[in-house]
Amino acid sequence: MRKRLNWTLALGAVVALVVAGVAVAKPTTIVLGNLVLTINGEVKPKALPKKKLAPITLKLSAALKTKDGKHPPVLRSFEAELDKDGTLDPKGLPACKPGKLEARTTAAAKKACPKSIIGKGFAEAEVEFPESAPFKARGPLIVFHGGGSKAKTKIYVHVYANVPAPTAFITPVVVSKINKGPYGNKVTSKIPKIANDAGSTIKFEITNQKKFKYKGKKKSYFLAKCSKGKFFAQGSGKFSDGTRLKGTVITPCTPKG
Repeated sequence: MRKRLNWTLALGAVVALVVAGVAVAKPTTIVLGNLVLTINGEVKPKALPKKKLAPITLKLSAALKTKDGKHPPVLRSFEAELDKDGTLDPKGLPACKPGKLEARTTAAAKKACPKSIIGKGFAEAEVEFPESAPFKARGPLIVFHGGGSKAKTKIYVHVYANVPAPTAFITPVVVSKINKGPYGNKVTSKIPKIANDAGSTIKFEITNQKKFKYKGKKKSYFLAKCSKGKFFAQGSGKFSDGTRLKGTVITPCTPKG
């Protein structure tokens, strides 16, 4: 356990923005106390139908640091409410179970569930053990469909990195349907205390896309429309030092048709 890191900040941000269909036109920085989070990304296509859901691809990156340069705190939990104009459509896509991913290299995890992969990229963490100088660890990040339906979908992220020994880490995230004003999706992830809080995610880059066939029809796991000319999202993350990072995002989109 001391060798495992908390990579869930990366996944939480990825899933939240993917489901919302949020396109970050330029880097966006959120500052709270000593924490500085910068997010950058792109949704393709930029123009989306007003009434009909369409496939999307999301490229996203994020970086976390502290103003004073000290080791960042660890994320304990993440929760977000997301625009109802974005959704997941997992029906027909094979699910990958955590047992197939545990203690596996990236190559072995991909081989175990090749048809369940919905995103790829990398994550980087800073590790600071007591009485030791901090060091950075970087590894491939693979996101897998974990089962469920449109009403409640499970997603797993697999990261394999030297921390300092090679270690595989799997984190579950749940995406649930809700009906709350402009929000139609809820993302939740509870993170246990890992590695005695020695590791904190500081950077990630990822591309999320999944097109597949089901009963002879072409489908997309990630879908969005632009009925209002903008997307709404709100979320919060609780860190090990008691900091709670909250934010609301309203992002324009281009409706067509």
